Amino acid sequence: MKFTRSWVNTTETYGWVSISIHWLMALTILGMYPLGLYIVSLGYYDPGYRIYPNIHRSIGILVACFLIIRMIWSALMPKPQIRSSSSLETIAAKAGHIALYLLLIVVVFSGYLLSTADGRSIQVFDWFSVPALPFLATRQEDLAGDIHFYASTLMMILVGLHALAALKHHYISKDNTLSRMLGIKGDSQ
Repeated sequence: MKFTRSWVNTTETYGWVSISIHWLMALTILGMYPLGLYIVSLGYYDPGYRIYPNIHRSIGILVACFLIIRMIWSALMPKPQIRSSSSLETIAAKAGHIALYLLLIVVVFSGYLLSTADGRSIQVFDWFSVPALPFLATRQEDLAGDIHFYASTLMMILVGLHALAALKHHYISKDNTLSRMLGIKGDSQ
């Protein structure tokens, strides 16, 4: 087993930048969902009510920044070929990736609208603030909250399917799809 050495993608494998951003975002998003569910269960007088939403919002802004970086990087880099035995799998893989990106955009944007609905900016770990846009701060927190919840729940379902597809490729198809995203070079690469 060898690790890839390139920072950039090729048509055969992902580079370390793509791999790092993928796993950083994946682990962060997987942690954000249960944190969000915990936040909505808190009562107004719970001490965590003043702490956890700020952490969730701050991490959400950082996820938005990484999403922008990832989309720019993805547009600049070649895409490794999808390893699939059927055209239906290839179509499903492409549609799944597009759906994950679109849902992540909706989740981030609805989270921003939810957090700035009262016109206040978002303090990101006391490092910087992201201002509310006055024309968007129209007290639509209920609608933004519903969109945020349902889009993030749907995204978690797709993340689960994405993980299952990677495991299927690794254990059933026995190809190197998962190994490529782990940065491992196998015999077939």
